[in-house]
Amino acid sequence: FYTVTSITDLTDSILRPAEFIEKNLAISKDNSKPQILIFHTHSQEGFTDTVEGDVSTTIIGVGDYLTELLVNKYGYNVIHDTSVYDYVDGKLDRSKAYTYAENGIEKILADNPTIEVVIDLHRDGVADTTHLLTNIDGKDMARVMLFNGLSYSKVNGDIAYLNNPYRDDNLAMSLQMQLLGEAYYPGYLRNIYVNAYRYCLHKRGRSMLIEAGAQTNTVGEVKNAMEPLADILNKCLSGEKMIASGCKPDVLFLDIQMPGMDGMETAKMLRQDNEDMILIFVT
Repeated sequence: FYTVTSITDLTDSILRPAEFIEKNLAISKDNSKPQILIFHTHSQEGFTDTVEGDVSTTIIGVGDYLTELLVNKYGYNVIHDTSVYDYVDGKLDRSKAYTYAENGIEKILADNPTIEVVIDLHRDGVADTTHLLTNIDGKDMARVMLFNGLSYSKVNGDIAYLNNPYRDDNLAMSLQMQLLGEAYYPGYLRNIYVNAYRYCLHKRGRSMLIEAGAQTNTVGEVKNAMEPLADILNKCLSGEKMIASGCKPDVLFLDIQMPGMDGMETAKMLRQDNEDMILIFVT
């Protein structure tokens, strides 16, 4: 479920899945004011068919499509920051990209205090022989990976100078998104990747770093991947949660009308793997 780098650790005190699954991450949708910010620490990331000078074929173009889906299909007010944080003096330079990005989004958040969700959208770097691909409803698309920074190392413990007051919320967000993804789009999400550092995940509780595909994908495959991603994000922000994989209750109490997935849909999905489960609708 998680891929953890060797320099950090998901200790029992850091990862508390039962608590994180129950955490309420829903927001009250209001498209009259900005609620979601999308930006790119590494704006120069491209794909197999990226055209030099055409940002629509880079990760920025992917961010444009995710923004379009969230605005037009799901009704959110989204700011897409297309600022360049990794190209300095005409050269690719990522040594201070997160510092530059932090400064940039700080101003956006100060100017738009209603923003509740912050997404740093990337693409991964993999071996040239690796092609992160799945097919959903007959459409080829890149696989997506959610990413957590713990501000914690095995050697030093909590990294004080990289304090993240929202670490629990970050972990809850990725866990709930992962469970929703597994339920609705099996095989679409890769393992959640966990590293020691903070990145730009400390500005809001609902902050995410997302790796969409890799350099071996086409831009079309990665843009296609934004469709399930937008749906999963909307379900999470609507308060929908999934019971963890492997949990098979004997009795399920539920209502007919619930936020996100209604009671009938929930019962149908959970009974697929547990036909003997008793259903009690309280309404």
